[in-house]
Parts: sequence; C-alpha cells; structure tokens
Amino acid sequence: MSAATEVKAEAKAGSEKARIARAAGLVSAMTLVSRVLGLVREVVFAALIGAGYHSDAFRIGFRIPNLLRDLFAEGALSAAFVPTYARVQKDAGRESAFALANRVLTVLAALLGVLVVVGVVFAWPIVSTLAPGFDDESGKAALTVLLTRIMMPFLLLVSFAAVAMGMLNAEERFGIPALSPALFNLVAIVWAGVLWAWGLRLEQVVIGWAVGTLLGGLAQFLIQVPSLRRLGWRFRLDWAPRDPGLLQVARLMAPATVGLAAVQVNIFISSRYASEQSSAVSWLDYAFRLLYLPIGLFGVALGTIATAGLARRAAEGDMDGLRNTLRQSLSMLAFLTVPATIGLMALGVPVVRLLYERGRFTPADTQGTAAALLVYSFGLVGYTGVKILAPAFYALGRPRVPLLASVSAVATNIVILSLFHSRMGFRAIAAGTALGSLVNSGLLLALFQARVGGLLGHGLVRPVARMVAAAAVMGGSAWLAASGLEHLVGTHGLRAQVVTGLVPVSAGVLLYLLLTRALGVAEADVLWRMVRQRIRRGR
Repeated sequence: MSAATEVKAEAKAGSEKARIARAAGLVSAMTLVSRVLGLVREVVFAALIGAGYHSDAFRIGFRIPNLLRDLFAEGALSAAFVPTYARVQKDAGRESAFALANRVLTVLAALLGVLVVVGVVFAWPIVSTLAPGFDDESGKAALTVLLTRIMMPFLLLVSFAAVAMGMLNAEERFGIPALSPALFNLVAIVWAGVLWAWGLRLEQVVIGWAVGTLLGGLAQFLIQVPSLRRLGWRFRLDWAPRDPGLLQVARLMAPATVGLAAVQVNIFISSRYASEQSSAVSWLDYAFRLLYLPIGLFGVALGTIATAGLARRAAEGDMDGLRNTLRQSLSMLAFLTVPATIGLMALGVPVVRLLYERGRFTPADTQGTAAALLVYSFGLVGYTGVKILAPAFYALGRPRVPLLASVSAVATNIVILSLFHSRMGFRAIAAGTALGSLVNSGLLLALFQARVGGLLGHGLVRPVARMVAAAAVMGGSAWLAASGLEHLVGTHGLRAQVVTGLVPVSAGVLLYLLLTRALGVAEADVLWRMVRQRIRRGR
C-alpha cells in the first residue's frame, strides 16, 4: 500500500470515527434525557412503593408483557425490520418501504392482539409459573395477576412504537426515536404526582401506576407519528402475508426470536429464583435500572447508529466499510463503558443511597440493591457489546450466530444459578446474568473475527488496554474519595448523600478523561475536540 493510500485510509477512518461520535452524541443526548427521567421515575416509585411486597408484585406483573415485547416485537422485530426496510428503500424507493411498514403494522396488530387476550385470560397460571414464591405471601400472587391483566395491552402500544422507531432510524432520523422513551417516563412521573395528590392507599397506588404505564406506552408511539408524516408516511391497513419484504422480515425474525427467547428464558429462570426471597425481585430490578443508564446512553445509542450504518454498508457490499464501522463503534463503546463498569463497582452504595433511600425505601434496601449492582456491573461491557455485535450478523444475513451466542448465555446463567443460588441467594442471579452477557458478546466477537476478520488488532486492543488502566486508577481514587467524605459528613440526610455520591462520581469522570488523553486514547481526543467546538459555537 502506498503512502498516499495509507493517508487516505487513515483520513477515512478518522472521518468515520468523527461521524459515529457526532451521531452517537446526538442520540446519547436524547437518550440521556430519557434515562434521567427514567431514574426520576424509579426514584418516585421507590419513595411511593419501596422494595417489598407491592413493588415485587408490580415488577412481575410488568415483566410478563415486557417478556413478550422483547420476544415477539421490539427486540426481534427491530433486528429484522431495520435492515429489510433499508434494503427495500434502496432497491425500490421510500414508498415501497412505507408499504412494507404498513404490512408489518397490520400483522402485528392481529398477532399481538391475540397474545394480549391470551395473557389476560391466562394471567393466573402465567404468574404462578413465573413467580411461584409469591404463593407463600398472602394476596401477593392475586395482586400480581390483577396488575398483569391491566398492563397486557402495553405489548401492542410499545410494539407500534418500535416499528415507528425502526422506520425513523433507517431514515437516519435518530433524535425523536431516542427521545420517545422520555415521554413514557415523563407521563409516569406526572401520573405519580396525581396518585400522590389523591392520597390513595398503597395497593391503589400500585394499580394506578399500572394504568399510567399504558398511558406512557401510548405517548411513546404518538410522539413519533408527526416525524413519519413529514416524511410522507400514512398508515393504511394492508394484509399481504405473501409480500416478499414481509417474508424477509419473518425469515430474519425467526432465528432472532429464538435467540431472544434464550434471553427471556434467562429472565424467566431468574424471576422464579428471585420470587423465593422477599424483596429480591425489587433489589435486582432497581440495580439493573441503574446499570441500564450506561447501557442506554452508550450501548443503545451506538447500537442504534451502528445498526443503520451496518445495514447500509452490507446492502452496498462494502465489507471494509462494515468492518470499520464496527471497529470504531466498539472502540468508542469501550471508552465509555469500561470506566462506567469500574465506577459502579466502586461507588455502588453511595449512588444507590443518593438515588433511592427515602420514603418507603430503607437502608436495608440500599444494601441489597448495591450488592446486586456490584455483581451486575461485571457484565456491563457484555450487555452493551451485544447491542453492536449482533446487528452486524443480522446485516450480513447470518442471524443464527447471535442465536448460538444467546443460547450459550442462557446455559451459563443456568449453570451459575444451579451451583451457587443456595449459597449466594439473589447475588447468584446477578452473577449468572453478568457472566452470560460476557459469554454472549465474547462469542460474537470471536465468531466475527473468525468468519469475517479485520476486527481485532492493535487498532482495538491497545487503546482498550489503556482505557482499562485509566479506569482502574479512576476507580480506586473515587472509592477513597467516597470513603473519606463519608467519615467527614456522614451518610444520613440529602446533603450527605449528595456530597458522598456526586463529588466522587464527578471527580472520577474528570480524572478518567485526563488520564486517557494523556495516554493518547483517540476517543478522548475526539471527545475533547467536540467539547471545544461546542464552546466556540456558544461564544
């Protein structure tokens, strides 16, 4: 390769990295609003309902339509729909892509409508199977059944929202889809204020929260409709089960659904074990909600952008571009998630205390949630990595690879739970989930390198090693700072919680950025340039 060619290749790689960073910045900003509101929603929920009997019942009741959503709609559908929509748009134009979307929506309305009815009618045996431990507490299973029946239509609403999101992402309109979950959270927060003002009993508050969940799901879909209409889309019922595009979506969804079914089996097994210990369902859920902040900010943002880019490059047959997009996305992902992993391990207790410990959420709940968060954090890189690696195989038309990886993750979880649940309790559930996610992403990475190649090398391994070193120094420093501040100001009261929670986190972020820049990590320079450009624009 000549010097001129190498310069052009480096310039192209730098341009691609900057494009990914800019797009990820936009989606991350929109997602940040949603995740912050999601945390506020969880804080309000914790204060109003706590982490015991009623919280456990709500979370299992909501988990049932959520399992179906991930299994048949949002997860599998998004993975299959976006590349198919992009290919139809490229080959036949936007109107044909809109027609495909209408056929998908029509089929979804019919099939998921039946699932909703089945879920309502058979709610009792479903709850007994998912959470058998609830039978040991009087009335807990009955309350869970009622909440399940109220929230089953959420499956339809959020599935329509997922199709709208896929259309906009395929059109490379990332802002509104990333912001739409924020409306769901905002509706829940406002509705919680209404419930509190009415002075309802605790059981009535939980039932009211279930109704608010439906209102939030409806808002999440409706906020995306104006953007689609501006593009020219109009919904029309279109039952065409033999449409080639629809059949292609179905073909891609079939193995994707089986792969996601493996993930849902993980959740199903974990729920059964967690239901045996009072408050464990809530502690695990509160912890994973905290973990979902970096997953949503980094994994979902980069995964959303990478999915569209990977689908486009695969459709064009640009394998070098596909490898480059995937490599740059993974590098940026590591830059963001490695420090988040170590930070959550070091500062779990002060962060949980700051966010949740008020109202009906007790100090014992803080310790239980922080313990789950510590173990969950080991799998953060795995959770987020799958969101980028799996779409690469779907874009290449190899959906069986993510299926194999998902099944391996389930097997890992089952082994961990079988061996360690009797000794570790709910911590074994978090450990099985975390290790399963690492196995999942590790297999995807290894198989991509083996079958496609061009992913691993000094361009990825060395920068990640520097990120790990910087994050380790940051984590130790943040832990020492938090411990010292606890001795100075204590842990009780909002002032002490803010000081011991926010100060070490803020200092840790700044230290990590300085260390990675000093170590020559390219992503730190990209981020630094973006910040300087925004400051100049502000001036």
